[in-house]
Amino acid sequence: MSDEYRSQLRQNSHELAPDAVGVQAVVGLVELKPTIQRVLSRQIPSQTLDVRDSGSTYGPIVFVVDDDAHVRDALRQMLENEGRSVRTYDSGEAFLAAYRAGATACLLIDAYLPGMSGTDLLGRLANAGHRLPAVMITGGSDIQTAVRAMKSGAMDVIEKPVGRDELIRCVDQALRRADSTRELTNKIANALRRLGHLTQRERQILERIVAGDPNKNIAADLGLSQRTVENHRASIMKKTGSKTLPALIWLVFATTADPDETDGLR
Repeated sequence: MSDEYRSQLRQNSHELAPDAVGVQAVVGLVELKPTIQRVLSRQIPSQTLDVRDSGSTYGPIVFVVDDDAHVRDALRQMLENEGRSVRTYDSGEAFLAAYRAGATACLLIDAYLPGMSGTDLLGRLANAGHRLPAVMITGGSDIQTAVRAMKSGAMDVIEKPVGRDELIRCVDQALRRADSTRELTNKIANALRRLGHLTQRERQILERIVAGDPNKNIAADLGLSQRTVENHRASIMKKTGSKTLPALIWLVFATTADPDETDGLR
């Protein structure tokens, strides 16, 4: 993508998403309390989504979706010559029928597919909760399509004809995002699993602990003895595998992180 084209795209799509607030933001305990209550009041499953690689033994995968067989073959050859593992599809429908979430992968997709368009496919993936980094291929200087692609979740846009260097750069960036997202998704799943071992009473006490309330206040408010609260606290630390209070706080807020914001829980 040329600098001028990229600048035009930014001007047209600067409002696409608000700034994300990372879990490392410094806020007061009073401000944190509503978030704590929301996390701990919901039903936390004891088992979570299996995010293992979906059968791939070849490392990261590049999914190429293009209806032109010559283009698919050319893209496959360029990518495989650089050591990338590639799977190709001739339509968005064919890709959706075959796709199984879990592998570290990215999507390289033509914007002008017949039937289900490239942006339609990205919308379908987003609605299904799939966080697959995507690079969209468009016609030269097609600003409107590029903006639609970015609004649909594409990480980047490549103009035709596709050059090898730009292709590899964009694909590698998307694969790095996929790897980081998968790592964070695993952390969130692990946090949910550990919190899922807590009883309702332990979640109630955990909410107060993370909010900074001392044991004696928790005991008085809940009609418990201070020793009982201390015992619950020890059980919470053991069940969640947390050795310190900061580690326990991190665990709670790990469940609120957005895997698309991969800098949040480093």
